[in-house]
Amino acid sequence: RFDLTVPLARYVAMREHQLVFPFRRYQIQRVWRGENPQANKGRFREFYQCDIDVIGKGKLSALAEAEIPSVIYRLFTKMDIGAFRIRINNRKVLKGLLQSYDVAEENSGAVLRELDKIEKVGKGAVIEALIEQGVKEVSAERLYHLVSTKLPTDETLRELELVANSDVFQQGGKELRFIVGAIRDFGVPDSAFTVDLGVVRGLDYYTGTIYETTLIDHPDLGSICSGGRYDDLASYFTDTRLPGVGISIGLTRLFSKLKDAGLLRPLER
Repeated sequence: RFDLTVPLARYVAMREHQLVFPFRRYQIQRVWRGENPQANKGRFREFYQCDIDVIGKGKLSALAEAEIPSVIYRLFTKMDIGAFRIRINNRKVLKGLLQSYDVAEENSGAVLRELDKIEKVGKGAVIEALIEQGVKEVSAERLYHLVSTKLPTDETLRELELVANSDVFQQGGKELRFIVGAIRDFGVPDSAFTVDLGVVRGLDYYTGTIYETTLIDHPDLGSICSGGRYDDLASYFTDTRLPGVGISIGLTRLFSKLKDAGLLRPLER
């Protein structure tokens, strides 16, 4: 198995009449990488993965999307691995942004992949790549600015209200505002999470909220925990609609990076 999500989908589909929904589950198990491993980057052929998910039947409250980061906040705080930030975005916001800048539907995946490189390559390279994907130069500049600019959460939400007017964009913005309020109600401080339009992941998988978590003092480690909302978990196995939201920690990679950064040390005997 290459992840723990497909086994979860099969499990829920096979036992949907026996489970109580919303079904909350965690799983810690070995998985295997489908592509070439990169041991020097903590990407091993075989590694342990830790997943938490909440699955609904027919529907799933958006409160579950706020519950996930509250669990991660308490987990990483207890692990005492240093200051971290859970970065949150919404797939509908991204889709609406592309629509507002006249990005063709067939090019949206490629454009999002280029925007995902903003923190890895320079502005010029990203702008050039966007233009190659058919984005007008003015639109490419504006997209780059929106995605790369880091503002406090409430300022980002206000900025979104001025950007686009498509139905899907408005829905995504509404979901983000609700989830931000709910996360705060769960007791997560603003210092531990932020709305970040630069979070681009799960191009064909996630349908709503998406998450990435980084260590503030070690951004070079990349995301140490990621996930999101998916509205069609088990369509391969059942006709029942089973929406869910989940997040995953690549435990082996995380420990490898924490060890390299000197944040994880053997216990003294």
